[in-house]
Amino acid sequence: MGGEYRQILKVKGIGLFSGGLDSMLAAKVIMALGVEVTGVTCTTPFFSPEKAQAAAKEIGLHLVEVDITKEHLDILKAPRYGYGKNMNPCIDCHTLMLKTAGRIMEERGADFIFTGEVLGQRPMSQTRQSLYIVAKNSGYQEYILRPLSALLLPATRPEIEGTVDRQRLLAIKGRGRKDQIEMARHYGIGHYSAPAGGCLLTDSMFSKRLRDLFRHGMDFEIRDIELLKYGRHFRINEFSKAIVGRNSVENETLQRLSRGEDIVINMEQFPGPTVIVPYGSGETTILSAASLCASYSDAPKNEEVTALCRKGDSTSHIQVKAALRDDIECWLIK
Repeated sequence: MGGEYRQILKVKGIGLFSGGLDSMLAAKVIMALGVEVTGVTCTTPFFSPEKAQAAAKEIGLHLVEVDITKEHLDILKAPRYGYGKNMNPCIDCHTLMLKTAGRIMEERGADFIFTGEVLGQRPMSQTRQSLYIVAKNSGYQEYILRPLSALLLPATRPEIEGTVDRQRLLAIKGRGRKDQIEMARHYGIGHYSAPAGGCLLTDSMFSKRLRDLFRHGMDFEIRDIELLKYGRHFRINEFSKAIVGRNSVENETLQRLSRGEDIVINMEQFPGPTVIVPYGSGETTILSAASLCASYSDAPKNEEVTALCRKGDSTSHIQVKAALRDDIECWLIK
């Protein structure tokens, strides 16, 4: 009776879904086994769901988006296993994502979790040891299946119990993409993104700005992380920085992200950037920020010009000259 009842129940799998080709293929392999699949994509200010959304639509996958920002920031400040490329805490991040998927597995009464990881594809996060560490630390080790490399790894609970047919799983390894591209043709996947990319924490410049924020922003907010994505950033002193828009789109974005306590600076008579000093500052810092605004504007470089400085509903006019090159180099976060 119990065995008959088990056969009637639909097997359910929860797939971590980044939207890359490997995660698409892993989902297709599991779906081909007759498993009801739900994709889970995790979001933070450092990686968005758009890639996963497009890929899920491509393969007809139901997708759940989970914001893990709070937990992710906690590990980002001091990752147990350190950083991969720049400030990406690869192993700790993957562990958190698997914990998230595991909670959803329990909530939905699913049978297992799966990922698109390929043994040996990435030097830090997809070695045999790191795959083991991530699974173990997630708390769901026996339920985690990696269908693209399953035959090269120890069998997990869904394979041992026959919930998933292990013989229909794969033995892909290494950094080559030939097998995956052939599988994409087989499954009729016509559109997929290039490998890697998408995480700002792997970007060198963004990582330098984030380190600066960590050093100087004890009580920073999500808005402060969003600001790191735009403009040129200048650390004027231990307490203040200035952000200079590089084009009209960034100028508009900085205006949108600014708040009443910020100083917003523009040139009065010349085309130029929007400059903001988050949370405001003293007169000396404002003069420095205004001189940066003059430097990156069309204003004459050796003459005093007028900058408009706004804070909330208050506007003042100050006379400045363009910043000296040495000061610009000294302040620039790079």
